[in-house]
Amino acid sequence: MKDGRNQGSIDFKEGLEELNIKLNDLQIRQFMNYYELLIEKNKVMNLTAITELSEVISKHFIDSLSIIKVHHLQKEKILDLGSGAGLPGIPIKIAFPDTQVVLMDSLNKRVRFLDEVIEKLGLNNITTIHGRAEDYGKDKNYREAFDICTSRAVAKLSTLSEYCMPFVKVGGKFIPYKSGNITEELNEAESAINILGGKRLKTEEFKLPNTDISRTLILIEKCKNTPIKYPRVAGKPSKEPL
Repeated sequence: MKDGRNQGSIDFKEGLEELNIKLNDLQIRQFMNYYELLIEKNKVMNLTAITELSEVISKHFIDSLSIIKVHHLQKEKILDLGSGAGLPGIPIKIAFPDTQVVLMDSLNKRVRFLDEVIEKLGLNNITTIHGRAEDYGKDKNYREAFDICTSRAVAKLSTLSEYCMPFVKVGGKFIPYKSGNITEELNEAESAINILGGKRLKTEEFKLPNTDISRTLILIEKCKNTPIKYPRVAGKPSKEPL
């Protein structure tokens, strides 16, 4: 384990340098404690198929932080939709403590895990919501209330846009994480993005450090209010994409 941890520390340092992110000793400890909590809880519930420290660092932590390739984070209010094990929201919060982060997930036991992580890492200005995008996207307390909505959730971009765009305020950004070649998916989603009030500004393709995994980040600006009928009722966005 010691050798694995040493290699993990080297991989983490290299990945952070590539992103030009500097972390202090407390932040590094928070990441390592997060890793330990994740692996321990993963023994009793399905949070991640990736458990080796070096892989968690590259495929979860550095991947999450790569959001800065398309947007420099400052004091924004960020929604991580379909947060799962807390990715990308918790790494973003640790590395950029001035952000205000909300983690939303539809499974209550995952939300309880996220609450435990937040408490044990001593993180501030980060909260959780147990709920679905279709419901909270129409709630006046959350609709168009965020500077950034991001998600690593596995869904077609047209569907994911309908879930996420209603939460973004005009002038804010929707930043989805996608894998592999997404040219066709991106073309299919252009109409949905436009209908929902968005405009694609940038697409950033890269490989995760120490892997052969292709990753794409998409920067979408919210140019106008999302029509009130979106998001549609549960199931509709995935069964009948815009």
